[in-house]
Amino acid sequence: MCWAKSNLLTVIPLFISLFCYSQTPNIVMIMTDDQGWMDVGFNGNEVIKTPNMDKLASMGMIFNRFYSAGPVCSPTRASYITGRNPVRIGIADANQGHMKPEEITLPELLKDNGYATGHFGKWHLGTLTKETKDGNRGGRPEQETHYSLPSMHGYDTYFCSESKVATYDPLKVPEKFEDGESLRYGWKAIDKDKPSKAYGTFYWIEEEQMAKDNLEGDDARVIMDRVLPFIDQSIKDDDPFFTSIWFHTPHLPVVSDVQHRELYANLSFEKQLYYGTITALDEQIGRLWDYLEEHGLAENTLIFFCSDNGPEVQTPGSAGTFRGKKRSLYEGGVRVPAFVLWKGHIKGRNRTDFPAVTSDYLPTILDLLDIPYPNKRPIDGESFYPILLGSEQNRAKPIGFIYRNNQRISWVNEQYKLIRDDHQKPMELYDLINDPKESENIIQQLPFIAAQMETEINKWLISVENSKKGLDY
Repeated sequence: MCWAKSNLLTVIPLFISLFCYSQTPNIVMIMTDDQGWMDVGFNGNEVIKTPNMDKLASMGMIFNRFYSAGPVCSPTRASYITGRNPVRIGIADANQGHMKPEEITLPELLKDNGYATGHFGKWHLGTLTKETKDGNRGGRPEQETHYSLPSMHGYDTYFCSESKVATYDPLKVPEKFEDGESLRYGWKAIDKDKPSKAYGTFYWIEEEQMAKDNLEGDDARVIMDRVLPFIDQSIKDDDPFFTSIWFHTPHLPVVSDVQHRELYANLSFEKQLYYGTITALDEQIGRLWDYLEEHGLAENTLIFFCSDNGPEVQTPGSAGTFRGKKRSLYEGGVRVPAFVLWKGHIKGRNRTDFPAVTSDYLPTILDLLDIPYPNKRPIDGESFYPILLGSEQNRAKPIGFIYRNNQRISWVNEQYKLIRDDHQKPMELYDLINDPKESENIIQQLPFIAAQMETEINKWLISVENSKKGLDY
């Protein structure tokens, strides 16, 4: 790997540190659900209390332009562990398709290289049971072809739900709602003397085996209670560990206890619920970091953090000044909060404008570990490892987005975005460097750039269609 001469003085110390240190760092990949770009303090929010996320972000590198590969959850999750655009796999929308056994996944590759692998939280890449009615699709005969467990894709251990759960008492719902509460949006944590019923989903730990205990209280805490023993066992086995922690927070329904609602007592009830559950999540991220430090793991653990898409519409979730929210391919729907931390190895208090995407995780980690990708099938992500080393880098591969059967598509490079966010409307062009709010469509001013980008995306769409047909396998 080569660097410009002007960067050598800053890069060489980091390179020596990385080269001389263990080549098998532990890897923790945290993803939140529907958390908007502005739903964290480290991106400028002064209301939501996220001291732990802010602390960890400040110790590493914050990405100003980090994208989820889709504007909804399932597609982003597919890209996260394959390095490929999710439509190639047939996961073009939430509750659609499944992670196919032919796909090469990050946990498979790391497991082959000695890692203990664990997945915790939401799955949303297929059904988890054929026998029990569960979530959106599980236990329904017509959905059996989408049966796909984490253990089929390289995970030794898992504790996960098929799709959404409540963010407090995750498997319960009140029998009756009070003023301001609703099944869709959320409710106050259920008091012990208040009647409740099953929410309709489960946590699964093995094939047709659901979790039975420690399923009450804050959902992020319920998840973290499984993560830490997994790490502890990896330490005992003297194995490096890889874990993906996919929290449900702050996906609806947002449910918060009185302790966290009172932090926002001067705000509306819906904000008390929404902000309260994010702060409860933040505490569990802090708990994870404290555990790593106490066990001497902090300096050999690489942490990636991002959200799976922009904030849900009609919630207090915020994309800041960016246009659009969840389900939109404008910036607010796919630009998400993100940072990377490796204490003592990645320079802290640093921000980058490099446009990265969840599909980049796999090639970045393989690059860092010097693990070759064992196939010539198309990979849509690219390694941003040089960025973590402190080197300058321009994005080589534009980022393609597809949603709703090509009704919404966009093509993003270092500076421009070509987008059609409604299939009934013509293409639009935006300069994301000078107009990140996407307020001025400049396609008439720069027709040649738009034409070149349209040629590129059309070529890419053909490649995606070939993948959908199974030609990569």
